[in-house]
Amino acid sequence: MMELLSPAGGYEALVAAVQSGADAVYMGFGAFNARRGARNFTDEEFASAVQYCHLRGVRVFLTLNTLVTDRELPAAADALRRANAIGVDAVLVQDWGLLALAREIVPDLPLHASTQMSLFTLGGANEAAALGMERVVLARELSRDEVREICAGCKAEVEIFGHGALCMCYSGQCEMSAVLGQRSGNRGACAQPCRLPYGVDAPCRGAYPLSLKDANLSAYLQDMERMGVDCLKIEGRLKRPEYVAVVTGIYRRLLDERRLPTAEESAALEQAFSRSGFTDGYWLGRKGKAMFGTRPENVPEPKELFARARETYENGKENRKIPVNLRLTVRRGKPVRLSGACAVRNGVTIALATGDTPEEARNRAVTAEELAQRLSKTGGTVFTADSVEVELDEGLMVSASAVNGLRRELLDELAARRQDIPKRRELPASPLPDAPAGAERMAFTVSIARADQLTEALLAEKPAIVYIPAELLDTMDLSACAGRTELCAVLPRVFRTADEQPLRAILERHPEVTSVTVGNWGHMPIVRGLGKTLRGDLGLNVYNSRAVAFWRERGLTSVTASLELRWQQVRDLGKYADCEAVIYGRLPLMITENCVTKNNVGCTHGAGSVLTDRMGAQFPVLCAYGCRCEIENGKVLVLADKPEVFRCGLRYGRLRFTTETAEECAAILRAHNAGTITADADTTRGLFYRGVE
Repeated sequence: MMELLSPAGGYEALVAAVQSGADAVYMGFGAFNARRGARNFTDEEFASAVQYCHLRGVRVFLTLNTLVTDRELPAAADALRRANAIGVDAVLVQDWGLLALAREIVPDLPLHASTQMSLFTLGGANEAAALGMERVVLARELSRDEVREICAGCKAEVEIFGHGALCMCYSGQCEMSAVLGQRSGNRGACAQPCRLPYGVDAPCRGAYPLSLKDANLSAYLQDMERMGVDCLKIEGRLKRPEYVAVVTGIYRRLLDERRLPTAEESAALEQAFSRSGFTDGYWLGRKGKAMFGTRPENVPEPKELFARARETYENGKENRKIPVNLRLTVRRGKPVRLSGACAVRNGVTIALATGDTPEEARNRAVTAEELAQRLSKTGGTVFTADSVEVELDEGLMVSASAVNGLRRELLDELAARRQDIPKRRELPASPLPDAPAGAERMAFTVSIARADQLTEALLAEKPAIVYIPAELLDTMDLSACAGRTELCAVLPRVFRTADEQPLRAILERHPEVTSVTVGNWGHMPIVRGLGKTLRGDLGLNVYNSRAVAFWRERGLTSVTASLELRWQQVRDLGKYADCEAVIYGRLPLMITENCVTKNNVGCTHGAGSVLTDRMGAQFPVLCAYGCRCEIENGKVLVLADKPEVFRCGLRYGRLRFTTETAEECAAILRAHNAGTITADADTTRGLFYRGVE
């Protein structure tokens, strides 16, 4: 049966999840998880929580799924070691450097690829599996047909989100909270700017074009099981324990009874939490305005529903009774023996307790029925006697206290074995080799969004690399570029399994394009074997030196530093590959499956739209590959007038052209070459000096 995975943002929520029927829980401790706003757990609480869960047959997954700086890696390594020693069942990761470190220092600890890795293709899922990931958590935006295709071909387990909040942006690709408020969603501190009002090609007047309803896929559980989904995740580590209990309990019943939710259950799910109801739009492949909704402030608590929920797990309520088969042997002249067995994941736990030799009865001999009745009294434990067998020679006597003592000893032993910590290796982390020196001089590269931006005037300024969206290549005459610059194809940040072969075919048709970007795990099957230079793009979220080394080992010649890093952090990156950073242009804030433009003003056939917030700030919305859209920052990043950008050891500084005219593109590159670029009120320094939480 499909595993039901529930959130545990604190100890009470953990108990609520377990007592409501979760097969597994996901939880965090420390600073390295994608819900730092949740209460989370101290080390001691976490160890206790793992024991609590394992006793009841519930698995525990630790979330270490945030981006980590070089300075934070030692603490993250300590968290991995603690998780390994405590006996967690798996760790979710996003950061490439942390992934490489985990494989080295705790090689036996199972790893899951977090949804923050932005996995949405079969190729990407299998790349993660080839790295040793036991499970991949797919992007929420996939349809059921796309999930089915991945399940059929993926070499790892597949987990999907079944209930709870939907991010407007693809997980792992959102920079809106970071750029606008220094609170990084990639580091567990998202301020949820998508829940605020915006206008689309109009002033902000209270519409919420970025606020998606919560997902509710409770009607499709049997479909998921048939297609091979291994795990259904309930989102909500910031939610109340009562919410966890209500939602987990309903999904537990639906899975066990293999049925659709009743009207009463659907109403309870909506009462527990919703935003103008729910959506199943992505699952059904139906995007549009119907997927959007808000939650008014001061929504009254569903007191009756939550009170009933608390009754199911508070005050030591134990719903997770473990069936035990007991067998008592009482033979004349031999010690009394009590054996017991209970099921555990993929096996059976067996224990044995031995007592004194039984005495001859002086008055009345004990009966098998009396012994069975005593053994059945398992109250105060998580066990319940499922079957009791008694082998008894006639005429013997065994005291009630002796039987009770054997029962307690046996059940204690079974409990201890269920909580056994697996034997796993813990190895030292090998230091990174000395990194090559960074580049002494930074060359300028340019990326274009439209074919008309690549002109003779731009080429005359001799950009080191011109990045061109792969989907534009067939529409462009690139002969004028021959021998003048490196042409690099930019693969789309978001695509689907069906796009893999068409994208590869485009690259094969253009030998004049000598390099290609890798911005997602799913790009690797597309580019492998083409003989082109591979360059890491922004979508990889390269955040630390081990991440640079990780991608260099996989054949990348250069990587692009995360735009969340301060200049000192960029400077200190080990330059195991050439490093690039965006130093000019509008920073990408979101890439969305739902088209903001089409939903609100109708399709503009590539022209995009403009998003306006409450303060009047405007954000261009550009069309992206596959009828998706990319929201750009309203202010243009300018860094090349600052000396620090030239002290970072960067091989390349990228000028990211989006809304600029062809004439502006050439003029801006010319100003960079001449050292005359300047900042004004409409420009920003981004996060180059501020960094993020």
